[in-house]
Amino acid sequence: MNAIRRTLERLETEGNMRVIPSGAPCRVDFSENDYLGIAADADLRRDFLRGLTEETFVPSSSASRLLASRQDAYTSLERYLTELYGKPALLFNSGYHANTGMVAALGGKGTLFLADKLVHASMIDGLTLSGSTFMRFLHNDMAHLERLIEKYAADYERVVILAESVYSMDGDRADLPALVRAKRLHPDTLLYIDEAHAVGVLGERGLGLAQEYAGDVDIMVGTFGKALGSEGAFALMNNDLRRFMVNRCRSLIFSTALAPVTVSWSEHVLRRVVEMDAERAHLQQLGCALGQALGTGTDSHIQPYIVGDAHRVMALSHSLLEDGVKVLPIRTPTVPPHTERLRFSLSAAMSPDDISLLQSSMNKIVTL
Repeated sequence: MNAIRRTLERLETEGNMRVIPSGAPCRVDFSENDYLGIAADADLRRDFLRGLTEETFVPSSSASRLLASRQDAYTSLERYLTELYGKPALLFNSGYHANTGMVAALGGKGTLFLADKLVHASMIDGLTLSGSTFMRFLHNDMAHLERLIEKYAADYERVVILAESVYSMDGDRADLPALVRAKRLHPDTLLYIDEAHAVGVLGERGLGLAQEYAGDVDIMVGTFGKALGSEGAFALMNNDLRRFMVNRCRSLIFSTALAPVTVSWSEHVLRRVVEMDAERAHLQQLGCALGQALGTGTDSHIQPYIVGDAHRVMALSHSLLEDGVKVLPIRTPTVPPHTERLRFSLSAAMSPDDISLLQSSMNKIVTL
């Protein structure tokens, strides 16, 4: 226990102690990932509830996916995803489950992973579990990635490139055409793209950015827990990879499956999301306004305000909350030391007035 107490004391001293937020009231919330405003859409919830019956309201799967008796909701959603993307789909309990489980399953002595420096912690944990050799290329540095492939790939049976289409802490995008070119440098290379922060928001019908490169992206991961206002995740891949994951992905095999009613809600939402072009356009307009307010020069639905000090970023977040603006601090180890920040996350449910409120509050507290 002494070591645990020392760790807690160190976190407190460094300004990196985390606590579960209290849910204090605010005028506008920039901390959630409800990009399309679906989680706050009462009309959409009422429409879903009107279609439920005693038979379809199933609040527990009561088993893992490989043992569950009720499969109708899962197969229906996977069938719809396959219809949308043209590839077989597989559901997971969360994006974390999907990435950690599938990355680990792809590992082995003959596998070399090459991961962007800023990929999500779920991928990093999967790399650790895989027992494979892995290397990190500098963020969005395709020349560095290509050098690693040319130098090391011949020593391995398989190379797996890991990247995100939209990075969660900076809101910037991967160079997907360059990633595809890098993949083609070695004949047995898989390209794995996490689209957690793109699905629902970007691409044709909100299907993400990787859809345009579906022939070269071997595994694409999307989440229901962000823009789609639900819970869980999905992965798209060819049939051989899907069958492999069903047999080797431990996070799928050994975890109780999502509640069928949650899966039904996800399908209900997804069928609406593909039609939400107006909301996506509004979100982009808000992104432009936020970029002007923060001086970031981007229109992304995720934008950081770099502070560079844990204590200062916490103080700034607290001051903004007192002014009715909620944006929580992001600190080490989520981001590297000296890049502590406020991460602003937009929602189509917001208005330009919300951006004006933020800009007014920021002007009172800091000099932009």
